[in-house]
Amino acid sequence: MKLTKRLHSCVQLEKDGRVLVIDPGAFSEPDAGLGADALLVTHEHFDHFDEGRVRAALDANPAAQLWTLRSVAEKLAPAYPGRVHTVGHGDAFSAAGFEVQVYGELHAVIHPDIPRITNVGYLVDASVFHPGDALTVPATPVETLMLPVHAPWNKIAEVIDYVREVKPRQTLAIHDAGLTDLILPVYANQIGNLGGAAYERLTAGNATEL
Repeated sequence: MKLTKRLHSCVQLEKDGRVLVIDPGAFSEPDAGLGADALLVTHEHFDHFDEGRVRAALDANPAAQLWTLRSVAEKLAPAYPGRVHTVGHGDAFSAAGFEVQVYGELHAVIHPDIPRITNVGYLVDASVFHPGDALTVPATPVETLMLPVHAPWNKIAEVIDYVREVKPRQTLAIHDAGLTDLILPVYANQIGNLGGAAYERLTAGNATEL
C-alpha cells in the first residue's frame, strides 16, 4: 500500500490501482480528493471536511463513494443517493478494496465551554490508523499511526503519551499545517525520542510504501 501525505490532515492511500482519500479539508490541496475511488471523513470541522472538495471528487468519479459520520453525511446524501454512507464506532466496511474499521465517538476537548462534536477514526487494512481530531486508541494493534501533532486541543505531552499507549511500529505526522520549519525539528526530536516508535513527517506530495 502506498501512502501519500497531502497538506494538513489529508492522506491518500493507493492499492491495486484503487485510491482512498481521508479528510480532504480546507487546508489540503484544492485537488486533494480528485481521483479517489473512496473518501473517508472523520468529522465536520473545515480543516478535515471541505464540502466543495468532496463534491468535486464525487462529481469527477461517478463510482466514488463517501463514508462518514451523520453530520457530514446529511449534507451530501441528498445529492448523491446511494453513494454516501453513515458510519460510527464499531462499524466495519469495504471501501474500494480497502477494509476499514471505525473507532471513536467524540472530538477531543478544545475547551470545556466548547461543545464536543462527533469524531470517528479509521483503521485501514488493519494497518493504518487515522484518528481525526481525537486521541482514540483502537482495540487492535496499529502498524502505522497517523499522528495529529499540533492542534488547539492538544499539547506535545499528550501526543507523546498517545504514541506510547497505541504502540505503533511507526508514526507519520498529520495535523501539522500550523507548524513552521523553525519548530518542526523540536517536535520530531521530542516525539521521536520519547514516544517509543519511529517518527516521520512527510512533506505534502511525498509518499512512502507501507
